Amino acid sequence: MNRRELGFGVATTTLTLGAASSALAQTRPVDPQVFIAGFDAQAGRLPEAVQADVRAVYQLTGGKPIWTADRLRVLQEVAAGAERHALPAGDFFDFVGLAADPGSAEIRTTAAAVTYARVLAEGRVRPETVEDLWEMQKNSVDIPRGLTQAVSANQLSQWFDNLAPTDIGYTNLSAGYARYRRITRAGGWPAFRQGGTIEPGTSDNRIPALVARLVAEGDLSASAGERLKGNLAYGSELQQAVRSFQTRHGLGSDGRIGPGTQRSLGATAEDRARQIALNLERRRWLKRDLNPERIEVNTAAAIMVYWKDGKPVHSNRVVVGSVENQTPSLEKPFASVVANPPWTVPMGIARREILPKGPGYLAAHDMYVNADGWVVQRAGPQSSLGYVKFELRDSYAIFLHDTPSKGAFNLSVRQRSHGCVRVQNAVEFARLLLQPDPAKLAQFDTAQDNRQTTRVTTGREIAVRLLYWTAFVDGQGRVAFREDVYQRDAKLAQALGIAVNLPRVIADGPSDANDVGP
Repeated sequence: MNRRELGFGVATTTLTLGAASSALAQTRPVDPQVFIAGFDAQAGRLPEAVQADVRAVYQLTGGKPIWTADRLRVLQEVAAGAERHALPAGDFFDFVGLAADPGSAEIRTTAAAVTYARVLAEGRVRPETVEDLWEMQKNSVDIPRGLTQAVSANQLSQWFDNLAPTDIGYTNLSAGYARYRRITRAGGWPAFRQGGTIEPGTSDNRIPALVARLVAEGDLSASAGERLKGNLAYGSELQQAVRSFQTRHGLGSDGRIGPGTQRSLGATAEDRARQIALNLERRRWLKRDLNPERIEVNTAAAIMVYWKDGKPVHSNRVVVGSVENQTPSLEKPFASVVANPPWTVPMGIARREILPKGPGYLAAHDMYVNADGWVVQRAGPQSSLGYVKFELRDSYAIFLHDTPSKGAFNLSVRQRSHGCVRVQNAVEFARLLLQPDPAKLAQFDTAQDNRQTTRVTTGREIAVRLLYWTAFVDGQGRVAFREDVYQRDAKLAQALGIAVNLPRVIADGPSDANDVGP
């Protein structure tokens, strides 16, 4: 399987595992003395990025070679599983070439093994190079020590299996990638032609292509697809399947096949497979041990999920940063809520959007300029922070909060803030977080009743993670997609050498010129 087949756009050596296995089985063991004598020269010819790992492996083995024919066969089996991680095995392993050059095979095999292992454990690219602000907890693995221990314990396959994330989010998305690759190999689905809106109850000659597409992705059953084959009517059964498709893609699920839905229908199976590959890479960057109680915000989907005891127990819609004011990828602790918070307006927003409108605007929005020159909005019904703020420590002035602008929660494209995260039903969510301590909950409720600004500690730290997932598995086990509103897929794809062609986002509501909230 080559790099082009996996959608990475560049052809590389094709693996022929059977032939390589036969050749490697006939390779004589490397003489330790000969190997050690030539080690430095061979290691120096490796890519600089891998030299330190390879040297560390042989420091741990005391300079002894590690690759036998049996271990090489296990490594071939490991390589054969690379596709489920959306990784082209040919980028790491050339078993035929190794068998043809026994003199360098030992070190080159180790270089391939540690390179592949590090990609599984930590990703192919450094996240800071493809995101303007990325401050998450990275995964970090001692690859040389792990490899040598796995070889010594005859657990090479198990070790490789545990390097990539093993959580359900990654494994389900990996399975989704395999499914979309199968669809691609089978010829994909028929192209859906852009045109006028298809209204419920009408007929259209694009319906057969629509049926085939919905069957391929599972929004419509195969039996229903057979029954509707050749039909041009857009009836109720098909409308229900379209609403399923719209929900998976974060579109308004009204059953109307308008411009936004048509653009999403225009993506090919290969497009979606490549998008999944990008999101698998993002997940490999992150540390594996997660706080069992945490708040995760997917800024691409504008959805928040609250995890308790390692399980998702609550979800809300959110409004996140606009394209011009993107919410960054952050991981910060949260330990208090502020009831009825005033808003100290960041200087940039004040200079650009508030002060030029004059004192009348400030007065109408319950704002004033304090002694230090900051614009402050008083707590109350007009406060852009609403009735509660969730404070994050050292978060570059990024936090979660309530908002008086409730209408944006009903939109599909909710990237509209100045970078902070506005939470739907925020007061109710704050009460949920404070529920384990009745005294703190009562303190919060009292503050809401008397409209006094009050800070209430949670009594525990809760991790908040701001993530960017444009492909993920939803609660029904289906792969859900969001378009690349921040263009981070495009930047990551360029770094990985993947050609992507994803639909453009279509906003489903006008911007509010009076909305200056964070």
